[in-house]
Amino acid sequence: MQNFRMGLIDWVTRFKPFFSLYNLFQYKMLKNNIPLYKKWGIRKKYFNSISSKDFQHIQNQDTPWLDSGNSANLLPQHPIFKSLAAQHQSALLHWSKNGYAILPAFFSENEIEIINKEIDSMLKQKKLKWKYKNKLMFSVDKSALIRATANKKNLTDILSLLLGKKANLFQSINFYHGSQQAAHSDIVHMTTFPQGYLIACWIALEDVGPAQGPLFYYPESHKLPYFLNDAYAHGGNEYFIGENAYKNYETALENQIIEKGLEKKTFIAQKGDVLIWHANLLHGGSPISNKNLTRKSMVMHYFAEGVICYHEISQRPALIKNI
Repeated sequence: MQNFRMGLIDWVTRFKPFFSLYNLFQYKMLKNNIPLYKKWGIRKKYFNSISSKDFQHIQNQDTPWLDSGNSANLLPQHPIFKSLAAQHQSALLHWSKNGYAILPAFFSENEIEIINKEIDSMLKQKKLKWKYKNKLMFSVDKSALIRATANKKNLTDILSLLLGKKANLFQSINFYHGSQQAAHSDIVHMTTFPQGYLIACWIALEDVGPAQGPLFYYPESHKLPYFLNDAYAHGGNEYFIGENAYKNYETALENQIIEKGLEKKTFIAQKGDVLIWHANLLHGGSPISNKNLTRKSMVMHYFAEGVICYHEISQRPALIKNI
């Protein structure tokens, strides 16, 4: 009976018409896409399944300004950049080349302690529950304090600067332990059209060493072609998401990393450090060698204002809350 139940759940979650029906009742969170579909000539209803193949006919799409230009030349002229601390300016200058920026001690020790206490409290009160074994999803929806942290003006100013458009908070994930997640690009989970208008910000909520499963990333991998559903055998069709779509994605992407000989870096972070990365930067979580150690952290993802937001892997439009 348990196997039948799990099989049925899997079947339903892969059946595209089911989510179209669900989305029909999510107008408030999907209405932003309606004028954008019209602008780009996308003949879809707001509740329909959508993926990168729906945009293949569009020739001249917008490009983030620091993808088409060089941050080392463009950023120093911007007033927001001029207002930043020298060490943060230095990190951001290489955005176009590297696809990431490390901002040391961006959050104070006191701010980090307040965040950790809030997450602990929400867990005890069961306002947050573990999802996917090791993730606490959407704490920004459930705590004004966490939401204020994610929307801190000096942070969102930097994110908006890098995107070239206003950065709007979409979601957050908190971790107590390392994710140990295989290399991936966020755009397969949180996708935009035009491409590249997502940005991520990861906060170290404690010091992180090699044994704790630190985050890893591949510098300059954001310059690779976007690895979307047409780049691998996802196994899906008109009605169903492929049964092993994400596993097939991870395998195909790992083969590309090996083929291109990409250099891996590991982020050994201090409490309060921030790592910002480009939508297409390949990254993941290292193995945990000491299971007794935590790796407390929080990652937030932001969509740029005025772009189509969806999820390539599940082919669903993104539900946008005003947070």
